[in-house]
Amino acid sequence: MKIGFVGLGIMGRPMALNLLRSGCELYVNDLNEAAVKALCDKGAIAASQAEIAESCEAVFTILPNGSIVHQVLLGENGMLAHMAPGTLAVDMSSVTPEEAKACHRFAQERGIHFLDAPVSGGEPKAIDGTLAFMIGGTQAAFDAARPLLAYMGTSLTLVGEGGAGCVTKLANQIIVNLTIAAVSEALVLATKAGADPEKVYQAIRSGLAGSAVLDAKAPMMLARNFQPGGKLSINMKDIKNVLATAHQADVPLPLSAGLYEIMTSLKNMGCLDNDHSGIVKFYERLAGVEVRPQ
Repeated sequence: MKIGFVGLGIMGRPMALNLLRSGCELYVNDLNEAAVKALCDKGAIAASQAEIAESCEAVFTILPNGSIVHQVLLGENGMLAHMAPGTLAVDMSSVTPEEAKACHRFAQERGIHFLDAPVSGGEPKAIDGTLAFMIGGTQAAFDAARPLLAYMGTSLTLVGEGGAGCVTKLANQIIVNLTIAAVSEALVLATKAGADPEKVYQAIRSGLAGSAVLDAKAPMMLARNFQPGGKLSINMKDIKNVLATAHQADVPLPLSAGLYEIMTSLKNMGCLDNDHSGIVKFYERLAGVEVRPQ
């Protein structure tokens, strides 16, 4: 089966590699030539977006934001305009529900199966193929994509119609990023009050405060390791999309609004290329401490 994959960033590269390991004929595209070469060294084939659209039975995209998704997929020169009826397109980018619905409408007019299928789990789960997919689209499109998605993830949930996957991703990002902010507050308080934040983390992680987010991000804060598994810039974009969608639906989200202001401060501090565990730096600056084991 000929499969196309566009977007070889922190998440896309390991996801594409897992597809390649499935034995498919994989065609890849990215602006980053080094990322393309790394996949080609493993057996993938470099191709233009037009070549992928015209020759592949299934195309996967995972791109930084909605404007890039629009540029790559929609319009006269977009990939969807050059894909054959009956083929499958799966966009795994994190965009607004309205942006996803525009792709669904465009694909439906051309007889293309389309899914909005954003993911959760970060780089570690992208590497080991255990991502969670939250999916919007038809049952037929989901059934066609399921065997391929299973090479990249272990949780595949069809949430509803077009755009439903992106709604779910926004909900996911509220929980993830606000939890990181809460962990940051807690460990900064512990440090400033004289407790060892490493021991505080160990003490609470098996109680009600324990979570996958706590276990993923607290060790990064303690190690001062802010190499991105999930870039703060991408998560800031997601929270911006959360607020835009909420305003459209007249849903007040005071915690998310406050978090966006924190992220704006971190942007001004030059932290956007950090992992989103770097949210702790905002609280550290306010308190005049660094979260480190004692």
